[in-house]
Amino acid sequence: MGFWLADKRTGQQSSFIQRFDPRFWTINFPRPMMAAVVTTAADALRVDAIFYNSDDLSGLIWESEDSLDHPLLAYETRRDYARLSWRFRWRSSGIMPLDAINGPTLTIEGRDAAGDPKSWFVRLWNYASGTPTDAQISIEFSQLDGGFLLPGEADPVHPEDIDRLFISIIPPEYDELGTRFPTPKIGWVEMSAIRTDGQGAVLETGDIMLPENGLSMATAYDDSFNQTPERLLRSIRALGYRGSINHYVGMSHYFRLETVGEGLYVSLSVPQAGEEFAAINQPTVAWHRDWITRAEAMGFSVILSLSYELFDAHCWTDWKQRAANGDPALTGWEPPSTLLSPANGNAMGYLQAVARAFTAIARDAGAAVRFQIGEPWWWIMPDKRICLYDAAATAALGSYSVSIPSIDGPKSPEQEAMLDQAGAILAQSTAALLDAVKVEAGSVPVETLLLAYLPTILDEAAPEARRANLPVGWAWPAFDILQLEDYDWVIAGNRSATSNGIAMASQRLGYPVEEQHYFAGFVLAAADRFIWSHMAQAIADAQARGTAEIHIWALPQVMRDGFTYFQEEEADVNGFDDVLFPLAIGQGASVSPGFSTNIVTTISGHEKRNSDWADARLEFDVGPGIRSEEELRVLIAFFRARRGAAKAFRFRDPYDHSSRDMVGEPAPTDQFLGTGDGQQSAFQLVKNYGDPADAPQQRLITRPDPGSLQIAVDGQLTGGWSLGPTGIIAFDSPPADGSAITAGFLFDVPVRFASDQLTVSHATFRAGDIPEVLLVEVREPS
Repeated sequence: MGFWLADKRTGQQSSFIQRFDPRFWTINFPRPMMAAVVTTAADALRVDAIFYNSDDLSGLIWESEDSLDHPLLAYETRRDYARLSWRFRWRSSGIMPLDAINGPTLTIEGRDAAGDPKSWFVRLWNYASGTPTDAQISIEFSQLDGGFLLPGEADPVHPEDIDRLFISIIPPEYDELGTRFPTPKIGWVEMSAIRTDGQGAVLETGDIMLPENGLSMATAYDDSFNQTPERLLRSIRALGYRGSINHYVGMSHYFRLETVGEGLYVSLSVPQAGEEFAAINQPTVAWHRDWITRAEAMGFSVILSLSYELFDAHCWTDWKQRAANGDPALTGWEPPSTLLSPANGNAMGYLQAVARAFTAIARDAGAAVRFQIGEPWWWIMPDKRICLYDAAATAALGSYSVSIPSIDGPKSPEQEAMLDQAGAILAQSTAALLDAVKVEAGSVPVETLLLAYLPTILDEAAPEARRANLPVGWAWPAFDILQLEDYDWVIAGNRSATSNGIAMASQRLGYPVEEQHYFAGFVLAAADRFIWSHMAQAIADAQARGTAEIHIWALPQVMRDGFTYFQEEEADVNGFDDVLFPLAIGQGASVSPGFSTNIVTTISGHEKRNSDWADARLEFDVGPGIRSEEELRVLIAFFRARRGAAKAFRFRDPYDHSSRDMVGEPAPTDQFLGTGDGQQSAFQLVKNYGDPADAPQQRLITRPDPGSLQIAVDGQLTGGWSLGPTGIIAFDSPPADGSAITAGFLFDVPVRFASDQLTVSHATFRAGDIPEVLLVEVREPS
């Protein structure tokens, strides 16, 4: 495997799009209103919106700089709109009409001719012909004026330095008082026949299509509600992802709301005209119908994911999990979400209605129904209080309910019994949720999936937490697929925690590895880009385990950081035979280490040299080692067994095969692998060449001789470790902070035959004509 954090295109394929291409518009708005944008044709889009307050306002947005797409796919930044013509048809219903005082306004944000920031407010009605709800709009940016009444209030637009266009969409009864509507207002806008002409009418955009990388993508509606499904799917496919898309429907945008007193709460009231479901709002319905339909047409299979998490501000008070003192379960997000109590019948009934709505959308789109319950658990506070004490939970637990001040440490028999009973309640609630999905799906088969977050569930400090949060009621075949996530361990580079945790979860619930999915990630902040290398290693580990599907979590971070993942053919584990080239022949080999260096001579005669490879690539000629016809027969048999160049194998370099000097007897302090930090448990074997104080050239050792391997911590020979794939040392427990990790070993070079043809003449061999038999080093993932 390999990856690249791309920050721009450097010669990759590009093409052109029309400026104002419908795929690349976004929608945004303040809470609590909701809106969504989808494409309806190559030159058309539609916005669906729901308004709860009289001052709700959403904006349909075009950005001059594409900050959302992957750098290899983004359209070019072009802020000059001078001499550009833009025409489109506008249709709307349920929103402020074009001719109203507060009718749809095109806000243009940029800079004036002097370079000072400025915004212009262009009344679309001034450039429309037709009716207030169905009009042709024509804009010439070099002759465009802001202002309400023209020409008297004209404010000429400077079109040469524009950052953003923003079209306002508001309810018909809009005012600035923020009055709550008795019932929500539903509206829509369509822009069609979008055309641009003149200077800058087209924009260059990335047009890459990476090879399939064997991975699936994960994303979430809360992260992508503002973009069109077509834009998102274009990116996923272009970046090489195929198969499944695990789509979290979120916890803060999908719901319908109803007014109770001064608050808005998630609703199951009867849908009003223009709405299809009681539990989810109409913009969400429109977006997901387009999302699933397009995904299916592109060969993707969408897994719909629903958690027990809900935006706290809109959650009914008695639905929340609570600690013993009544504190509600709140996440660390800002604003926070809360966790629904598995014991509360109304809360679980609401989740079932939400699940049925999304299932109906998938079923009616002709898609496979794949439904995941995402991270269902009893919340554990940062101070380790477990939230088992809401009124419904206390009633359901009955005599089992006892005090658990902290989930950490051992528990009494009574506390263990309470946690077991809480786990049974949780498992019962997930079973009921799956039953609701299956009822809604009808005759359509349903695949059920469970996502568990292992670092919390299997916290070593809280060994009994798994009784409540990884209940035996989830044991196979309660679900078809067990999905496992471990990003805290990945971030820390704690590969042994991942290995042990997955083994423990697999043993407890009984799901074979072919019925498991793995979620690798994620990188929350752009400043933590180093985590991508940990994720790439976690992907390789999951592949080595034989995990059925591996998901990258998540799409917004992939786009932000330019994560580009690709498979390297020589990293295929099926392309390596773990056998040693015949030593007798290898001892006579000649070796040629080589680097790749680009050398550019400047006009002044100076050289600029750039080394493309961090390590040498070796070539061997083993022909000189063949000294008899018997060895020639051994070579031919070995060549045939490897199918020529198809299979790599081990080769013992006669000139360099030890951690001590080149061929010395290894000792455990020969090579420095790294410094412990109390969390990292995996260290790559390396050999350093050159002065340690002067940036030595470092060589990855992926094929050590296991019998020769010695590991030391702070100079002391130690056990408690295992040798993983490609030279990874995995400690059972992470070495202490500040400890020096060293190793001694013999090692082999992974090589393959350079050619699929081996030419040897019996007559010429007997006459002393030595054949050329080339081996080339194979680069393996670390």
